[in-house]
Amino acid sequence: MTNRLGATLARRWRSLPPRTIRLRLTVIYGGLFILCSAALLGITYGLVSSRYTPGYVLHVSKQASGAGSPLPAGVAIPPGGQASGGGPVSVPPSVGGRALSVPVPSGSGAASDPQVTARAILIASAQAQSSAALGTLLIGSGIALTIMAVIALWLGWVIAGRALRPLRAITAAAQDISESNLHRRLALEGPDDELTQLADTFNGLLERLETAFAAQRQFAANVSHELRTPLTLERTLLEVALADPDASAATLRAVCEKVLSSGRQQERLIDALLVMSRSQRGLESRETVDLAEVAARMLTTVDGGDLTVETTLRPALTEGDPRLIERLTGNLIDNGFRHNRPGGHVDVSTRTARDRAVLSVTNTGAPLLPEDLERLFEPFERLDGSRTSDSDGLGLGLSIVKAIAQAHAATIATTLPADGGLTIEVSFPATDPDATLS
Repeated sequence: MTNRLGATLARRWRSLPPRTIRLRLTVIYGGLFILCSAALLGITYGLVSSRYTPGYVLHVSKQASGAGSPLPAGVAIPPGGQASGGGPVSVPPSVGGRALSVPVPSGSGAASDPQVTARAILIASAQAQSSAALGTLLIGSGIALTIMAVIALWLGWVIAGRALRPLRAITAAAQDISESNLHRRLALEGPDDELTQLADTFNGLLERLETAFAAQRQFAANVSHELRTPLTLERTLLEVALADPDASAATLRAVCEKVLSSGRQQERLIDALLVMSRSQRGLESRETVDLAEVAARMLTTVDGGDLTVETTLRPALTEGDPRLIERLTGNLIDNGFRHNRPGGHVDVSTRTARDRAVLSVTNTGAPLLPEDLERLFEPFERLDGSRTSDSDGLGLGLSIVKAIAQAHAATIATTLPADGGLTIEVSFPATDPDATLS
């Protein structure tokens, strides 16, 4: 029996209209209106009932009658209106459409006194008039409240629908937008309210998604090109060597060395792509790292040649992935040595300033244009327009620096020295100097 009742209630609940936000807002608006109206009517009824008493009716009746009879209009003592024996006196229906039975006090001379009888009739008449008026007020207020409740619910439904119209437009656009039409934007008109701000936020999100998808497609195309070029070169070398029937062992050995060199280039490229992907996923663990120690260690791994190296390594503690920070530092130093002029210099410094751990690398070189700075951090971009496979570099060094910096909530600032070259400064959140180094 209980299961059957539960199933019946569940079916009826599912058959009700969908519990949309419009319906909920309508119920809330209507409920608040009904509660406020009921409270207002209750207060009004209480004030009227406390004021409209039999004493108030008697006072108004006396003021209206003046110096004449103290009885209100329509109330009169019946002929021979004396009550013998102190019994009740019946008055014709003159108040509230019904006869009043007025008890007359018994006692010596009280029942035969016309003034006593008239006062009793007057009090009963005032009580009946007050009760009838308050009852009429209560019934009328209830009817008015019912009518206004229906109107309030209807108006709440209409107003909620109009207020939620922009939200429905946003929902429809979000359902229709996909990867192929991220260029669409919402053009909501109206005041600068929460819904308009939501539309602007949604447009900003679409713009960022469109930029990310475009960058992803471009990155995939660049990776495909970078991987296809060495594979094509390797296949060509092998096909030429195999097609030569007079190829000697030395020729074949030279071809194999070229293929191995191309394979090592591909390994470096794949390793760089893995590092970039790992940094873009975020940090899985954090350790305290001193940028000064990392920079000193990475400087020992590069050959400066005829370049002059200047270092100012002060303690600069931060938290992050030691291997990623080491890769970032190594890429910056390698970039400073690689893109330099003969006899130039490289300046590497670390310091702590304003709760930031700063790593700075400055190198000499050809003058750069300010509009070229953003391109330096794009994957596979070279300012001379050549492909990365034609040189020792992969075209991912500064792109990896940018990805690792973003994973560590670090900022990158670039400066163009007056005599040429480039200064790159990476600022990490600093760590308490009392932290334990890894």
